Order: sequence, then C-alpha cells, then structure tokens
Amino acid sequence: MTDLLQSPTSGDELITELRTWLEENWDPDLTVAEWWDRLGPSGWAAPTLPVNAFGRGVARSVGVQIAQEISQFGALGAPNGLGLLLAAPTIADHGTPEQIDTFVRDIVTGRRAWCQLFSEPGAGSDLAGLTTRAELDGDEWIVNGQKVWTSLGQTADLAMLIARTAPDLPKHQGITYFALDMHQPGVDVRPLREMTGHAMFNETFLTDVRVPTSSVIGGLNNGWAVANSTLGHERSGLGSGGGSAAVAVAMPGTVAGNLPRRAGDFVPAKGAKRVVRSDAAGRAARRAGMQDLLVDLARGNGTGADPIIRQDLVRLYTLNELGRFNAERLKAVRSTGRDVPGMANIAKLSMSNIVRLQRDVGLRIVGAQGMLHAYDPADQPALDEATGNPFLSAVTMSALYAQAPSIYGGTDQVQRNIIGERVLGLPKEPSNDKGKPFSELPKNG
Repeated sequence: MTDLLQSPTSGDELITELRTWLEENWDPDLTVAEWWDRLGPSGWAAPTLPVNAFGRGVARSVGVQIAQEISQFGALGAPNGLGLLLAAPTIADHGTPEQIDTFVRDIVTGRRAWCQLFSEPGAGSDLAGLTTRAELDGDEWIVNGQKVWTSLGQTADLAMLIARTAPDLPKHQGITYFALDMHQPGVDVRPLREMTGHAMFNETFLTDVRVPTSSVIGGLNNGWAVANSTLGHERSGLGSGGGSAAVAVAMPGTVAGNLPRRAGDFVPAKGAKRVVRSDAAGRAARRAGMQDLLVDLARGNGTGADPIIRQDLVRLYTLNELGRFNAERLKAVRSTGRDVPGMANIAKLSMSNIVRLQRDVGLRIVGAQGMLHAYDPADQPALDEATGNPFLSAVTMSALYAQAPSIYGGTDQVQRNIIGERVLGLPKEPSNDKGKPFSELPKNG
C-alpha cells in the first residue's frame, strides 16, 4: 500500500507544491510508462482519490485545477479512460487494501486500461434485471452472458463486470461485482458502428470466462451496491459543471501501444500553442468549448443576428453557468461534511439538455451544411475544402451524438425516477420485484 500523502488543505498550496514537483520530476525523454510511474504514486494523477488509494483526497474542482496546471506546465497528463473515472474510485470505496494496491496502482500508472460490462440487451434501464451468470468452480467463477454498449472494450485490459451469482435471491441481492481479465479465451468484443461513423461502443460476449475469487469487489452478492457507487461516479463525471480539465492524449493499457513511446511526444513544447488542424475540428471544439465555438460560428456567418439563435445561445450559456454554480455549491456543502442529495442525477440531466440544445442551435447556425458529415475520417479533408468550414464536423458530430447522453450512464427517465423516489420521497411504482427470487420473475422475450 502506498504511504499516506499529507496534502495541504489550501488549493493554492497544492498548486505550489505541484509546480515544484513538476520542476523536479518532468522529463519529456521518459517513456509514457516511466512518467506515469512517477505521476501516479505521487497522488497527482488522481488527486480526488483518497490518500490511501494513490490520491490526495481533494474536491473535484481542485482536481480540475491540478489537471489544468499539469497541462499548462507542458507535462503529460494523467491516464484517461474509465479506469481513472470509474474503476479506481469504486475500488477505493469498496475494495480491499490488496485490491487497491494492485488494481488502483495499475490505473493511476496507466499500466492497465478498463472498460465497463454492465448493460445487457435485455437489461439496460432495468440494470438489475441482468442475466449474465457467474458460477463458482473451486476458487474461480465461470462467467457466461452478453453485454452491450461497452465503451473502449477493444483496448481494455480489465473490465468492471456485474453478473448474477444467486438467481434464487431477489434481483437486486444476487449480483456480484468482478474485475475481469479481458485477455483470455472466451471474451469476444465486437464493435457497434454508430451513426456518427465511429464505433466507440461494442457488444461483448462472455463464454466460460474465468475470474478468481480474489477479484470480487465489495463482497459476494453485494454487487448492486458497488455498481451504484460506479454509476454515481459516472454521473458526477458526465454531468454538467464538472469543469474542463486537460487529459492525456496518450492512451493507457497494454493494447493501445503508447506506454513505450516518448512522453514528450504527446505534449507541445513548453509555452507553445497547440496547432488545430482542419481534420481535428471536433477536438478543437472540445478544447475551446462547444458553446464558444457556436458563438464564433454565428458571428462569422451572420446568423448571430437571428433573435431565436441569439436567445438559444444565451440559454446554452445559462445552462452551462447553472451547472458550474451547482458544482461550486456542492463543493461548498461537502467542505462542511454534508451533501446535496441527487446532485449527480441533476447534473446528468442538465448535461443531456445542454447537448440537445447544442445540437439544435448548432444545426440552425450552419444551415444546409449541417446535412453533410464525413463518416470516414479519410473523407474529412475533402469535406472541409468543399464547405470552407473546418469546424463544421464539430457541429455535425455533436448533433449526431446528442442522442446518446440521454441514454448512457442511466437514461433521463432513470435519473428522474431516482430524484423522485430517493430525494423527494415520492412513492415507487407498484412492484413485487424486491422480495421475489429473480429466477421466478418474468423475463423479456
């Protein structure tokens, strides 16, 4: 287990300490693996994690400051992906010291990349209705089933898996959470092509795959509670107002192939500006902020004079500011040891509203050009030249993808149900699912 890190309580003191540490440790000639081996155990890669889990126990807003400072210094940032976003905080919450020392260390140092195996074709919004099963065989579990919407599954070393281990218990009680090795026979990852032209998601088939009992996270048949912890971290990370921190462009894990490469090749020279190429308009939009990009486009093509477009750009600004204020409010409340119930769900709903508004106002700004999209990256330069607008792809990509946020990470309807039932105390829909064994419940056809 890593030594406990004694962090200053002041954000300014932390930033000063970080700058000193970067001056002493950053070396662009290190490999990515060597650099992350320094960054991860120091607590700077995942500062929001607890101090006993390779973090510094700071608030999310301070974590954003730290990530931005690393980027502004000109050093390579922390490993990105679902390992740092979801697996590490979940294992820090529920894992044993040995699991933290093994799994979380490999996450903050980028040694292993993770994916999430939760949703199933017949168990999306009703996640507790999952049918992937795990059966004990000595000191191993044998898993069979199908998962879907697996982000980055093709580059993952490990997976957060929930499977049914006790079908005779009620559906929320017979689930166990596992850390699954993706590099074994029986794991079949197949890409799902989206209407954006990309394939960020996959479906994953599990046939007699094995998981050691030491990889059970949070205890046998306690997987629903652990999964809810993961979903809470997911909603907080996906929600509006969380800030915009730079993340490493180097990908973690053994599959992506970035670990042996020179760390300095993934960042611009210190003090240099990043060059925005026309075939990277989507990435440019994320850096500048989609809101700012839309304002600039409206000013440039004259649509900013349209009162409806102006009104919607102000609405977009307002929603983003509300998200930021809610994040600051949550930070202030948590500093006193309290919480704001349902804030992660509210942030997730707000984010869905923001991306839908970005879609609608963005397509009105670009007009008929919004019907054009390069579904193959190789076609992007030709489209840029034909339209004379290298940022069009950022608008069309955002518009095509806007349908996804209201589905992934829990649908908008699920978020509203959680707020209504768990926060406002409204009555739940009548159901006998809670007490009846899962094996006796009707299944989807």
